[in-house]
Amino acid sequence: MTKQELIDCENNIIQLFEDGEIPYLTHFCGGNEEQLISIFKDIKPGDYIFSTHRAHYHYLLAGGQPEELKEKILAGKGMYLFSKELNFLSTSIVAGGPCIAAGIALGLKMSQSAKRVWCFVGDGAEDEGHFYEAVRFVEGQDLPCIFVIEDNDRSVTTPKKDRYGDHGFNWNSKHVIRYTYTPVYPHAGTNSGKMIKFKINEGTKL
Repeated sequence: MTKQELIDCENNIIQLFEDGEIPYLTHFCGGNEEQLISIFKDIKPGDYIFSTHRAHYHYLLAGGQPEELKEKILAGKGMYLFSKELNFLSTSIVAGGPCIAAGIALGLKMSQSAKRVWCFVGDGAEDEGHFYEAVRFVEGQDLPCIFVIEDNDRSVTTPKKDRYGDHGFNWNSKHVIRYTYTPVYPHAGTNSGKMIKFKINEGTKL
């Protein structure tokens, strides 16, 4: 998909959210289209992709169809997208994917598969011990796994400067890559200034 196609798909979802058609917490993508398009050029069909709560772009670039994505989001599955056909799994648990990704990578190496694992995390997940342990295991075993840190400088709404001052960390590993970007939308929801409406179906329990 092109940059504009990604943006158009996300804008369609955003409009549904603002019209009250999506009564669920939703994390929108935006601002990192070019970086992801470049990374996905190296991802081959059959590779395993692990994503986060902000998974729309990953799903589309992995081969997911816009209408399928829309249906999943409308069904409340936007923060844990899954496709067996695409070897795609996302989780809203912070740093919930890296250890599973490491296990899949170990299995691929043991079976002498040519496939690789790509595990996307945010800079908030980078702070978690589960991520550190997974990187150490993958690096120590030289497994076919790449961790991609999507650094938008916020864990919820707290920048790295407020979390740990000037103490940054350079992974210096062939298994970890990082890109930085400025997000278009806040942590959850939109910044359009519109009042968000929620349609409640008859019989819905609040």
